[in-house]
Amino acid sequence: MAETRQWQLASRPVGEPTHDNFELVTVDRPEPDNGEVLVETLYQSVDPYMRGRMRDAESYAEPWDVGDPMKASVVGEVVESNSGRFAEGDIVTGDLLWAEHAVADANELQRVNPDHGPISTALGVLGMPGVTAYWGLNDVGDPKPGDTVVVSAAAGAVGSVVGQLARLAGARVVGTAGSEAKIDWLTDDLGFDAAINYKETDDLSAAIDETCPDGVDVYFDNVGGPITDAVWPRLNVDARVAVCGQIALYNETEVPTGPRKLAKLIESRATVEGLLVSDYQPRWGEALERLSTFVQNGDVQYRENVVEGFENAPDAFLGLFEGDNIGKQLVQVAEYEG
Repeated sequence: MAETRQWQLASRPVGEPTHDNFELVTVDRPEPDNGEVLVETLYQSVDPYMRGRMRDAESYAEPWDVGDPMKASVVGEVVESNSGRFAEGDIVTGDLLWAEHAVADANELQRVNPDHGPISTALGVLGMPGVTAYWGLNDVGDPKPGDTVVVSAAAGAVGSVVGQLARLAGARVVGTAGSEAKIDWLTDDLGFDAAINYKETDDLSAAIDETCPDGVDVYFDNVGGPITDAVWPRLNVDARVAVCGQIALYNETEVPTGPRKLAKLIESRATVEGLLVSDYQPRWGEALERLSTFVQNGDVQYRENVVEGFENAPDAFLGLFEGDNIGKQLVQVAEYEG
């Protein structure tokens, strides 16, 4: 029987994950039953939310068990089909295993149209991160012309799209990121009005004051922690806060309480709303149609940081917490010859 490789959760991390938490194993390549397809992974996504799935705790994403294969969003090629929905050679995307080959229910996969752009974008600007940015900004943030929009982790897969969409809506856009290369990309290429290198800024509060002299109308929060603490006092009346991620806290063994912040909401009458992209599943196609148009006409740009080799998937994941990536972090598992 043919074999394939998969990554399993070897142990639960305490604090920041390490290579010891991952184990690469060789297993028999699965065969699809009726209604299923066998997919060869071409690109695998790594995303910050996966850190929560490594915990033994309830969350919006089901935790992995130690010894089980991990899961990720994947773009792959159908190599064997027992379903009328897909034929051999079709390019599909879905949540599959961290594996070179995986079986999936055909009803849980979506077709990828290579004519819309490189197939890898189905994991980035034309996939979950792009849809998260689109609905998180437009439905929760609701930017208006002249608003000031602050985006944390602005050079990431979600934040970079949020900032560009806010600019298209007529807002003034300020981003935070952790390197000068990221700051240059935000301001020189993506059209952000200002950007703050939080790693080189001694006083985040002063930096927010300087870049947001009229306060903050929309805050798209991917980070939490000290950046959110600095933005919070600058929220304007009727400000909207979209809480998308809290990567600054994901590796904390105890979440710090810090100063009490809710009193500001009385003064500002701001709205704070968490968001999960899965809630927008019925409107997924609407967002992708708009995003595809923006990408094709150059209104939205994107970058991908591609780590080559399935054996390097843990490196790609751990790099998220070091801020290695500009744009979407991906693992290229196999060559696409289409």
